[in-house]
Amino acid sequence: MTLPAPAPESPAATTAPDAPPVLPPLAAQAEVLIGRGVVPPESLSPAALRAAAADLARTAPAGSLLVVHPRLLPPSALAGHLRRQAAVRGRPVEREGFVVVDMTDVDDFAPVPGLDVPDADVYAVAAVDRGDAMANWSPEEAEPAIAARGRSPLTLAEGIHWVLQSPDALARNLCFMTIGSRLRRANGTYDARTPAVWISNGTGRDGSARRGAPKVGWCWWRNRHTWLGFASTAGRHA
Repeated sequence: MTLPAPAPESPAATTAPDAPPVLPPLAAQAEVLIGRGVVPPESLSPAALRAAAADLARTAPAGSLLVVHPRLLPPSALAGHLRRQAAVRGRPVEREGFVVVDMTDVDDFAPVPGLDVPDADVYAVAAVDRGDAMANWSPEEAEPAIAARGRSPLTLAEGIHWVLQSPDALARNLCFMTIGSRLRRANGTYDARTPAVWISNGTGRDGSARRGAPKVGWCWWRNRHTWLGFASTAGRHA
């Protein structure tokens, strides 16, 4: 367990949400999911996905993120579709995303109570923000600050969808946590692990072959990390 860092600045003193990488139109995002075989056709047909994207494009704000509900496309299935260009000995190499080995229960991290995840096979997430202004905050500190701004933390599935559509959402020293998803124990308390999406350094159990790869992992609820912000949204639409 790391020692606590100095207290972060007051939430009231932080800046407005950071500008995220520009997302393509929802119809184009649907084609990415279809073309790369992300969504199994037995779970959701290409026609149904295209139709859902077209419907959402009429009502969701421009720049929204297209998300397939995790009951059809759980994080464990999504993570392997992530891609990122890394440099190895001066040459570009494409790395595949992965889930850390000590998170075999990744799909059990569910939306926290009160989170407004639509009960729809496909929905849109508006104004996604990486939360760079909250880097070096703990999840415990960030949660009320996000709510005070009238925003909602991203779930892990939403965060992976974002990186899938916009790999530049991850950058060295600028990655993010998805505290809208947590694991509740049988006794009703929360597991202290909190999911995040960042870039592997290829050390330890990750292995050197994964250096530079998009990584789905976790950090402790009360720990701070200078390179992790807190991804959030202005609202979800179905």
